[in-house]
Amino acid sequence: MTAQVSIVVVTRNRRDELLTNLPKLQALPHASPIIVVDNGSTDGTADAVRTAHPTAEVVALDTNLGASARNRGVALASTPYVAFSDDDSWWDLDALTIAARTLDAHPSVGLIAARVMVEPSGRIDPTCTRMAASPLGRSERLPGPSVLGFVACGAIVRRSAFISAGGFPDGYGIGGEEAPLALALAANGWELVYVEGVVAYHRPSPNRQPTARVRREARNDVWTAWLRLSQPGALRATLHAASQARRNLAARRGVIDAIRFLPAMWPQRRVVPRAVAKDWHTVQRSTVRVAQEANGGMTEAIRDPGGPNADCSTDHDSNR
Repeated sequence: MTAQVSIVVVTRNRRDELLTNLPKLQALPHASPIIVVDNGSTDGTADAVRTAHPTAEVVALDTNLGASARNRGVALASTPYVAFSDDDSWWDLDALTIAARTLDAHPSVGLIAARVMVEPSGRIDPTCTRMAASPLGRSERLPGPSVLGFVACGAIVRRSAFISAGGFPDGYGIGGEEAPLALALAANGWELVYVEGVVAYHRPSPNRQPTARVRREARNDVWTAWLRLSQPGALRATLHAASQARRNLAARRGVIDAIRFLPAMWPQRRVVPRAVAKDWHTVQRSTVRVAQEANGGMTEAIRDPGGPNADCSTDHDSNR
């Protein structure tokens, strides 16, 4: 059977973790092509993969492109569907087969958000719990609840839909990069659905920089508002983010970064239709309610469904 799904793996300076998880991807049925995009590693990752896994295609970038490095892998893929993995994640044995069958049967679906299991605890990622109970509901014609967010390393995309939506944005680094892509896909008329039967695994790397990530995510959340929402909506989102960041120095710096570098991001601005923005606000309000309930009525920084709990990505430093 010809492979229908390519796997794009993005990595940076996690050679040993990548070499541990690549065999799990190569063991998947139907010999899914694997494209490893190395984000400017300095630990010999690219050469190590070429030596240990010669069937994997390696793209060695000179600079760190963050999330948008995945776009390079998608451009090289020759299959109709592409699954994303990171150096600390892998797919269940039947996941890509189920995903391909689902996408074949539902031509309006542009992205499948998988159920991500966090290892070694075996618990479901909290973001997936929220997506399963999505406030956008579920149409009888779709294979799962409609969503406007996803976990980057737990997503399978229709390649043509991904490319027409522009892929992951430039300049975001890693953290919150899912949101602008989700909105762009929806704006182009594609359905995004959570399919519980498609399963990915994530074993979070200990090699993380939490403070830098909080700063980057706060910045990216503000950028997403300005790149996808109307100017009044983006302004309200920025003021809300600034209010939520008052007690968190890293988040405050992130909001300042967003404003400082917004002119450089402006060429990527593509305002979504009103109906998509309405769905986005519905999801945000639901997320606020969940956060308030979890915190006994107190709301801390509110994240989108592609936020920190959704993260299974490499801690790439931002290009800015």
